Amino acid sequence: MPVPYLHHASALCLLTVAAACAFAADGPHQITAIKAGKLIDVEAARVLNDQVILIDGERISAVGPAASTPIPAGAQVIDLSQSMVLPGLIDAHTHLTSNPHEHGYIGLGTSKIRAALYGVRAARDTLNAGFTTVRNVGAEGFGDVALRDAINDGDTPGPRMQVSGYALGIKGGHCDNNLLPPEYNDTGAGVADGPWAARTKVREMVKFGADMIKICATGGVLSKGDEAGAQQYTLEEMQAIVDEAHKLGRKVAAHAHGTSGIRDAILAGVDSIEHASLIDADGIRLAKQKGTVLVMDIYDDDYILAEGEKAGFLPESLEKERKIGQLQRDNFRRALVGGDRMAFGTDAGVYPHGDNARQFFYMVKYGMTPMQAIRSATIDAADLMGWKDRIGSIKAGKFADIIAVDKDATADVTVLTSVAFVMKGGQVVHTAAAR
Repeated sequence: MPVPYLHHASALCLLTVAAACAFAADGPHQITAIKAGKLIDVEAARVLNDQVILIDGERISAVGPAASTPIPAGAQVIDLSQSMVLPGLIDAHTHLTSNPHEHGYIGLGTSKIRAALYGVRAARDTLNAGFTTVRNVGAEGFGDVALRDAINDGDTPGPRMQVSGYALGIKGGHCDNNLLPPEYNDTGAGVADGPWAARTKVREMVKFGADMIKICATGGVLSKGDEAGAQQYTLEEMQAIVDEAHKLGRKVAAHAHGTSGIRDAILAGVDSIEHASLIDADGIRLAKQKGTVLVMDIYDDDYILAEGEKAGFLPESLEKERKIGQLQRDNFRRALVGGDRMAFGTDAGVYPHGDNARQFFYMVKYGMTPMQAIRSATIDAADLMGWKDRIGSIKAGKFADIIAVDKDATADVTVLTSVAFVMKGGQVVHTAAAR
């Protein structure tokens, strides 16, 4: 196996799996050079050979052929000349504060504070797996806001995050808590019925730190007492939410499995449809016409059906998954053929964090080329997040979020499940081996 290594005129920094190597000894503008044997240029959808990436602090300063890109004297050199280098991956649908082993009634025993602390481990595992950025679409107690801020403040390692706070939905719907009997009078903090109540709830999420807004347009697989395909929010309610969110500079992601909910969410102007399991020809056409991005989590079916009972999934949820899982994968292929925009998103938290890259296999199996799948998790996901100017490709001026694998990911995308090297913002945060 190729072994990445680092050398410097004054020091040799040995990396371990558990520890990051901080290159701060030479001051705030440490120059780092990466020798890349192969580099995926995701913007041009091509592979470049023998490249050098120069990094000044946390950002990339130059990228070019080794023959014409001199490495400055005294630079820290990372030799990945035997590896394939690509941008840090992006998962546009995660729940970092959700424990995949505590679904259904088991999760009622977990406090919001404990869930946020669990998110610390999930964030670390996600980053070490090569996912340097995520959208967190729904969390209790604003735990995702706290986790994002802790990562940004350097208190704990983790990916860059956009967060939604509570997901918004109707009373008794997918985004409510329907597990407790009436005497508890328990209603989810994201519940808002009617256009003006929904507008108010958007303002509340923004007030308490949300970067984006998540809504539940339809029922769900993992909720109690509803049908996954049944529409919940009305077109009028969704239009009010989108109008308010966009006015406040926030994008809107809509959980939507069923055809009518997908259609009305697109007509309301949401920025992305999450799951899109039962999308039909009209929805595919409408999404393309409006430029709405589809985020389809087509790995989950394997984990839910194999591990769901042990993890506490309700029997009705397992039955809903049996009905909807394969349909979602088939509709992924149809939407791809139909020319819809797609971004990589997995619903991490349904399955164990850090296994995000397992979805690449299914994206290729159901029609994408490996390069298309990689683009969906880099430049296309960055575009959805409105961060295309800072992440998603290896280009001068962007954050030095860079990963490497030991084999050709454009030939076998499953190699992304075993990332050998991870850098975030110019700092090496994970490596499989070092010398």
